Amino acid sequence: MTTFSARERWVLLIASAWLVIGLQLDAYAHATTPELETFWTPWHGVLYSGIAASGFTLLWIMRSRLPGIPTYASVLALPNALRLPLAGMAFLLVGGGVDTLWHNIWGIERDMEIFVSPSHEFIILGMVLVAMGPALMLATGPERTLGLRNALLVGVSTLFTVLPVHIYTLHASSIGFRQLGSGQEPIPVFSPDAQLIHGYVVSTVLLLLPFIVIGRRWPLPIGLPSTLVAIVAVLMHLMFDSRDDWWPALTLAAASFAIELAWRLALLFVTWPANVRWVLFGLLTPPVVWGAVLLVGKIQEGSTGFNVHILTGLLTLTALTGAATVLVTRSIQHLPR
Repeated sequence: MTTFSARERWVLLIASAWLVIGLQLDAYAHATTPELETFWTPWHGVLYSGIAASGFTLLWIMRSRLPGIPTYASVLALPNALRLPLAGMAFLLVGGGVDTLWHNIWGIERDMEIFVSPSHEFIILGMVLVAMGPALMLATGPERTLGLRNALLVGVSTLFTVLPVHIYTLHASSIGFRQLGSGQEPIPVFSPDAQLIHGYVVSTVLLLLPFIVIGRRWPLPIGLPSTLVAIVAVLMHLMFDSRDDWWPALTLAAASFAIELAWRLALLFVTWPANVRWVLFGLLTPPVVWGAVLLVGKIQEGSTGFNVHILTGLLTLTALTGAATVLVTRSIQHLPR
């Protein structure tokens, strides 16, 4: 079993945090300064220096795990906890190089163009693979539970893994954007309301998936799920919707803490098998969370913006999505070498 030192894990965590914070700053700059028309910005400086820091950190971690002259076979023989961040670095280098050329030839992307630009797709994928590295490295060790220090490492690594995905899926997200429907009757099939329904589905998957994956390796530390959801909600609102009311982000954060508290208290009195508990968690949590957001939205705005058909169907859809996410994720098996 290959293990990594605490120093290696924490240094990579700092480098990946530097990288993703650069993305956050760049996203905030584009969201608040539409006339931004140059590649040479301080935010890109943070982003690209973060790529360099992550690359040098991975080279430092590899130094004692490869022969003097690395070969294709020796790189493939590295553990997945190191191969995946290395693949992420390759995507970052290709995406970063293409991005510079892309901007110089075709200009700076705007609005929806940002979320489908090929160079941006490579950069986001690279960030995700690099940021998950510290948690993957810890998972190679013998620890069966997470102490406070390791829980912090896994939590921060997970945060910087999922945050780029939440940012890049803003076009299909119910976080950091308007959570309520338009109130239009009837609702056209192709409409902002339909896009928002897709956002509830995508956000349900993205919010649940990290906890299911972590829960397959360690018992979830108390407070980790709700804290991660709250931080994502607040950061997404801060980056993309800070000039509007804060009730959607704060409601999502408060609901996540309330649900985790209720769930952990309930588990003190039931002894169901783990798979049953997880499926119920995936089935019940999404409609309760989004129901709370819609209820507060009705109190704040006077209406949810959805009629009874859409409202009940939306909550049912998120419940089924949550249960399906649990079933698929917990059914994935390791392939034999």
